[in-house]
Amino acid sequence: MSGLNGEWENALKDEFHKEYYLNLYKFVKKEYETHVVYPPSDKIYSAMHLTKLEDVKVVILGQDPYHEEGQAHGLSFSVQPGVKIPPSLVNIYKELQDDLGCFVPNNGYLKPWAEQGVLMLNTLLTVRAHEAFSHKDKGWEEFTDAIIKAVNAQDRPIVFMLWGSPAQKKASMLNNKKHLILKAPHPSPLSAYRGFFGCKHFSKCNEFLKENGIEPIDWQIPNI
Repeated sequence: MSGLNGEWENALKDEFHKEYYLNLYKFVKKEYETHVVYPPSDKIYSAMHLTKLEDVKVVILGQDPYHEEGQAHGLSFSVQPGVKIPPSLVNIYKELQDDLGCFVPNNGYLKPWAEQGVLMLNTLLTVRAHEAFSHKDKGWEEFTDAIIKAVNAQDRPIVFMLWGSPAQKKASMLNNKKHLILKAPHPSPLSAYRGFFGCKHFSKCNEFLKENGIEPIDWQIPNI
């Protein structure tokens, strides 16, 4: 588990000494030693490595990492270059095209968003290969809640995109009136047609950022 630094470390340092985290660390270490686990251990905290706490403009909250080979690399909804675009991301791209006119790129590598201040966080940060939610209820939920609370505590306007009921349950932690909370069904094929399509979260996000004097996000993922 590659460590955190800077403002993230300052904000979360108390978590590392709590009993739940010590148990989580032991569990995850053993899982990597005895099973195939995603993402690679040095990518577990990629979302925080790529987006500093002081640079966060937007939070996109996912559930658990992709669990097939070569997919997960520590950013929610994103896959490595050369990996087939997963169905939920196909639907995110469709909404982006309808909302902002973005073309659908030939890859699912969302690192350019992270580099602009989009914190792409999953509520669970590891998963056993081919076993969705296999690392549920091991402590990750408590740790990622601490991450969300650290962002909520930032004294500046930030957009939270909460897609699906697990993400929306986190809204109770978001009590900073400077922030914008956007809710929609999850972009998975099972629920996208229930209101994710047409939610216009991307344009609403950029309008909010501009109204607050913040550089908007360029949501166009380039072709590779």
